[in-house]
Amino acid sequence: MPADLPGWLPEIGRRLDRPFSLEEIRLFLEYIKLLREWNEKINLTSILDDEGIAVRHLLDSLTLLPYLDASLAAAGQAGIHLIDVGSGAGLPGLALKIVRPDLQVVLLDALAKRVAFLDAAIARLKLRGISARHGRAEDAGRSPDLREQMDVAAARAVASLPALCEYCLPFVRCGGIFLAMKGQISENWSDANRALRLLGGELSEVRNYNLPGTDMKRTVLVIGKVAPTPPAYPRKAGLPERKPLL
Repeated sequence: MPADLPGWLPEIGRRLDRPFSLEEIRLFLEYIKLLREWNEKINLTSILDDEGIAVRHLLDSLTLLPYLDASLAAAGQAGIHLIDVGSGAGLPGLALKIVRPDLQVVLLDALAKRVAFLDAAIARLKLRGISARHGRAEDAGRSPDLREQMDVAAARAVASLPALCEYCLPFVRCGGIFLAMKGQISENWSDANRALRLLGGELSEVRNYNLPGTDMKRTVLVIGKVAPTPPAYPRKAGLPERKPLL
């Protein structure tokens, strides 16, 4: 195993079969340095060791790359608009932006302190075509500049699948996709069937896999947006989780 973070980053690229450039490695190292600095002031992550950051944060986030490539090919456009809902420390959105600078990315988080970190990271890394936005998904999903404007929505959140669908599908344009990232899934994805019908979504793929080179189990649900989300959704803040669309 690599001895330090500069050793881990090329290893992550190898596991993804997508080697990192020297500039990408520099940006990742700068991001991780800032993450550790800010984590002393606010709680961004409990995972701070080199291997944990490399594998459980970066590798996990970048397993979405094939879906972005497929989405780009389907859309037939120069770049895709992605929103990372509940971005936290900027994962997966900021990590994806580093290796896919063509992406137009919005990092959405409900906690102002985390958004301050995201703003600082964007400035430190001198990234363009990416912004951090403060707000709850239930409110942001009604904003005209975000609602049904995104090609891809992604979330690593721990909410239930019906709640995640209500948080994320309103952002996605018809023909776009929502990528729901879960650990080893403990709930039945069919629990989200009613939410999908109501919100204009359709499950197209459930992929169960181990993070490359590990025994860590992950699931990605790929949900297509097949119809506009009705104006009644998302409901008021808190309702999607307290009263999920089961």
